[in-house]
This record gives sequence, C-alpha cells and structure tokens, in this order.
Amino acid sequence: MASDADAAVTRFDLIVVGGGSGGLAGARRAAELGASAAVVESHRLGGTCVNVGCVPKKVMWNAAVHAEYLHDHADYGFEVGHSNFRWETLKSKRDAYVSRLNNIYRNNLDKAEIKTIEGHASFMDDAEPTIEVNGKKYTAPHILIATGGRPTVLSDDQIPGASLGITSDGFFELEKLPKRSVIVGAGYIAVEMAGILSTLGSKTSLIIRQTGVLRNFDSLISANCTKEIENSGIELWKNSQVRSVRKSAGGLEVTLVTKDPEKKSEGEEISIIEEVDCLLWAIGREPNTSGLNVSQMGIEMDARGHIVVDEFQNTSRPGIYALGDVCGKALLTPVAIAAGRKLAHRLFEGKADSKLDYSTIPTVVFAHPPIGTVGLTEEEAITSQGKENVKTYTTSFTPMYHAMTSRKSQCIMKLVCVGPEEKVVGLHMQGLGCDEMLQGFAVAVKMGATKADFDRTIAIHPTSSEEFVTMR
Repeated sequence: MASDADAAVTRFDLIVVGGGSGGLAGARRAAELGASAAVVESHRLGGTCVNVGCVPKKVMWNAAVHAEYLHDHADYGFEVGHSNFRWETLKSKRDAYVSRLNNIYRNNLDKAEIKTIEGHASFMDDAEPTIEVNGKKYTAPHILIATGGRPTVLSDDQIPGASLGITSDGFFELEKLPKRSVIVGAGYIAVEMAGILSTLGSKTSLIIRQTGVLRNFDSLISANCTKEIENSGIELWKNSQVRSVRKSAGGLEVTLVTKDPEKKSEGEEISIIEEVDCLLWAIGREPNTSGLNVSQMGIEMDARGHIVVDEFQNTSRPGIYALGDVCGKALLTPVAIAAGRKLAHRLFEGKADSKLDYSTIPTVVFAHPPIGTVGLTEEEAITSQGKENVKTYTTSFTPMYHAMTSRKSQCIMKLVCVGPEEKVVGLHMQGLGCDEMLQGFAVAVKMGATKADFDRTIAIHPTSSEEFVTMR
C-alpha cells in the first residue's frame, strides 16, 4: 500500500467492495498471491450468509429437526416428559455464534494484512478505477464489486399495509417464537422459513401464487415438497395473493384473494387470516447496487439491476469486476467464494484462463425433509437434448427410520440421463439425509458419471443413498 500525497488517494493492487463470502475469499487469495488488498464493508463482515442467511438459518433448522426427533422419541422407546422450547435461549446462543464468526473474519483480514475500510463505497469518475469512502479516495488497477443482495421489499402503495411485515432479515431479529405466522412466497427461503416456524410450534400459513412451491426445481421435487408441506400441518394457500394487511387489537389481519385457475373472470374468493404476529415476505432478492454509482460509470446492468459480467467476472468497464449475488446468477455462498478465488488467480498469478465453471452446481434446500439437487432438471434436459435423448430413473420409498415412527415422510429420488451412454446430467432428491448425501454424488455428476457407473457401485446397506445405485 502506498499513498499519493498530491492526489490524496490511497492505492492498492485490489480493492474489494463488500465483505461477504465472495469478496473476502477474493481478497484473501489475492493477498496470499502477494497483492496489497483492501475490503470495504458498511455492515458486519461475512455478508448475508454469515449474518442473516445460511449460517443462522441452519442453526434454526437444526433446532426444528430436534423438535421432529422429540416427536419420535416415544416410537423408539424413550419415555420423555413435556419439553419446553425457549426461543430466547436459542437466539442468544445463535447470535453469539454469529458474532464470533464476525470476529474471526476480521482477525483473518488482519493476519493477511488486508486493510478493512468501514463505510459505504461510491465509484468516482476518474480515469483509474477509484472509489470514495467517508470522504477519502482509494484507487487500484482492479476493483471487485461483491456487494451481494437484499430481500425484496413491497411498499404500501403496492399492497396496503405491506410494511407491517418483515423479510428474512427480520426473521433473525424475532425475540420470541410467533404464535401465528404467515409466509408469502414459493421459493426456497419461503419454504425454509415456513418449515422452521411450523416445526418449532408456530401455527403457519404459506401463501403461494400458483399450485406448487419451488417451481424452478425439477417437477418431482416441486410436487413432493408441496405435498410434504401440506402433510406437515402448514396451511398452504394455493393460487393466492395478499391483497392488504392491517393492524388490529389481536395482531395483523392479512386479507387474501384466491383465484380459481379454471375460471378466467370469476372465482375470486376473499379470505382473512387474523391474529397474525409474524407476516414474512419471501418474494425474491435484489442486488445491492444503490449508492455505488455504477450506472453513471457506464457499467452495464440488466433489467433487474444486476451487474452484467462475462465468464471471467469482467464488467463492461475495464479494471472493474463483479461476482456473487450482485450478478444475479447462482445465488450461493460457495459459488461466490469459488469465483473470488478464481479471479484472484487470474489477476495476480497470471492464470489467464482461471474462471469458474457455473454448470452442475449442487444445492440444498433445508426443507422438512431436506432437498438435494445438482445438474439439469428433467424439463431442462428435454429442452436442451430433445425428449428422445432423455431417460429418467425414479424411486420413492419410506426411509427405514420411519419404519418405527407414527410420523412419516417419503424419500424421493430421480436420475436424469442423456444419450446412448446415459450420462447422468441431473440428480434430484428429497428425504432424510439428502442434505449430507448430495456432495459425493455431485462429484460423480461433475466428473461425467453414467448410469452404468452408478450401477457398478456397490450399495451401502441399509441407507437411503443406496437407492441411487440400485435404480432400474
């Protein structure tokens, strides 16, 4: 790091705007490769994942799984009395864990001699890539935008009373378990939040615009997850939207309109959910670009405000790069981390071809039971390869764990294969253990395994995962 006294500009080799997973990974790898680096962050280090995303979410999901197991104790011969769940205890321990992670990230930056700049960055229209933070200017030949995203927020003009609800960010601020929850949305965040709240004891309704959840997933996953939600006791409002929200003495009143898809102009039904103490909007996420001054810099953005990049994370402005959720593609922490490291190797190790392969990315939805998926859906495979070139293998069974329990949930699995060699291009599953099951299978799919390779693999018995190597 050196300072140019005349221009009062502090110089680095790399400046990262955003201290989330992708930005931190890129900065640390660049420092390891000998670059001087700085990270600009206006909030807590770790970004969405650590603070209001996957990490605290998984803690809450783990707690919900405990509640499910408590339900099963008697079926396995354990005589247990009534168990009291204290949300306050869990929240306190969860928040302390997140705080420890924030400190670990800061210590890691300090150890790597990476400068941490606290504040909001805004790009300056200088010849060299330059930002301003708290009135001070910083410049570098390489500036990486890794500012992530935020939950979509509806205004009261769009839906009267919408501001009375919270988003997934607000979920982690709840001081106690809501008695009556309404979740709006059909994506993975809505599914996860509804499952956690319901399983921990909140009477929960899920409002979806169409007939199923997770509509971007394989049709088998979408249909099964929708069925599991209904079987779990969550009140599922299909073909429904929130018309208005108002505050009453007993809590929020959420007015819904439900349309019969079979009737074009008729069939509207108005319903009211009363005494709601948690209305949670989970209707999408938007890129964090406000205040960055990126559009005035000539950096190309798409219709939704995401920064457009090429396969090497280059924006339309030389010397400025972007990765992670702010780009709107594969909104997953490990994707941003991998992209950040690949970029660092390209910029500071001379590896001109270093880039992330965005195909065949595995992901898990922490529903009840969890979902694991990697590769193409059946529908995507048919579109890209032709129906005649696609063959699927499916199975559905009750996991052995549930042989002893009154509470039941299915395990469903699908292999999507293409071509005469039956290359496995998609693998989809929902059931107990599917979250931990996926990683190994993702390696096989990434390596190009065929159905014959699966068939040649000896099964591990008795497990659910053995079903993938015994399908016919």
